[in-house]
Amino acid sequence: MTAEEVGQRVVALLAPVEVTASVSGGQGYARATVDVPLASWRDAVRAVRDDAELACDFFDWLSAVDELAGGFDVVVHLWSVRHRHGVLLRTRVPRETPTLASVVDIYPGAAWHERETYEMFGLGFDGHPDLRPLLLPPGFEGHPLRKEFVLASRVAKPWPGAKEPGESAAGGGRRPIRPPGVPAPGEWGAS
Repeated sequence: MTAEEVGQRVVALLAPVEVTASVSGGQGYARATVDVPLASWRDAVRAVRDDAELACDFFDWLSAVDELAGGFDVVVHLWSVRHRHGVLLRTRVPRETPTLASVVDIYPGAAWHERETYEMFGLGFDGHPDLRPLLLPPGFEGHPLRKEFVLASRVAKPWPGAKEPGESAAGGGRRPIRPPGVPAPGEWGAS
């Protein structure tokens, strides 16, 4: 099946649920990307696995993207070993209630990925059998892959690289620009 056919098949399987399919990547790397509503997340993952035409029996990876005010996009990549095609399923999780249903009982390999996403983004997975920190040291506060997370190392020491105009001994007319993730002096930590 082509990426377009995979996307169309997922849309047909989930009808009458409102889903949209597109193709991401190019040529040999093209994948169907299907956006599903949060309430249909588990149904979509199960349908892609159980359908004989799709037969996506291999769980590849799961992660999230912080879309700031838009919430979080949770993405899972599933692959069919038999048919040699893949699909990306994506759902939007609201920032106010960042939880969604776990898919560990459908794909046991999702356990590690859900734990990592829980720890790094602060997303809860209802029904996960062991949702606890995985990578960060005990007592770590915050979720490092959220865009509002302050990068402490950038506050503690100057940004490496060339000096900005205006920072040299000769002077200059342009004000220094802070790198992404660095708060203004006095906004965070010791100044």
